[in-house]
Amino acid sequence: MGNPLILDNNFSGTLDSDLASYPDGILIPIDKPYRWTSADVVRKVKFTLQRHFHLRNIKVGHAGTLDPLATGILVVCVGKATKLAETLQSHTKEYIAEIELGATTPSYDLEKDVDTIYPFGHITAESIREALAGFIGEQDQVPPLFSAKMIDGVRAYEYARAGEAKELKASRITIEEAELLNFEASSPTGRPRATIRIRCSKGTYIRSFARDLGCALSSGGHLTALRRTLTGVFEIKNAILLENFTSSDNFAR
Repeated sequence: MGNPLILDNNFSGTLDSDLASYPDGILIPIDKPYRWTSADVVRKVKFTLQRHFHLRNIKVGHAGTLDPLATGILVVCVGKATKLAETLQSHTKEYIAEIELGATTPSYDLEKDVDTIYPFGHITAESIREALAGFIGEQDQVPPLFSAKMIDGVRAYEYARAGEAKELKASRITIEEAELLNFEASSPTGRPRATIRIRCSKGTYIRSFARDLGCALSSGGHLTALRRTLTGVFEIKNAILLENFTSSDNFAR
């Protein structure tokens, strides 16, 4: 397979109105909006391309799901580039995660309310850095029950939202880098928050990382914000805002 067209912020040409002009397909790094599902983005991009190419049947998919409460790079694959989705998903990813310490939620993020409060007065920037050092390398990580993992043919989050407790098997992941970018001793909730840059392998759940970091600090932790800034060769600075991609002025190149 040859090289698909990369339709990102560096693209300065004119997008042909004939999809056949792109025999290897198209890859579009979209900056996914907050509270949009990955499927929502794919549907919106597909509708836009259907109008542009005047085609009803266009293969459109994505390379790596982002949770609705996360933002950042979602690589949308078009045409024959959909065959690259699995390969693209296997590439290294980078995230900027905001983690609140001293409390947990059932979903490990803000989808659910805080259920347990833990001591947090002992947590400092230095103790977080020390804890982060212990996460570097290969390790087993248990995914969140509120996730798209399959259990007996059913998505784990369906069990979770029905109030059924299910056990998920740990997955082998790798964390290459974990850097503390900012520490706030007292956030609006009164609990500390840490902003951390994480570079990791496919299959890493940052929500689970937040939970595990809380445990490593003899406390609790949950994710309060997440942004994917890198996936393989695609950087957030080159990603297209969804609203810009779908607007007629910007899309009719």
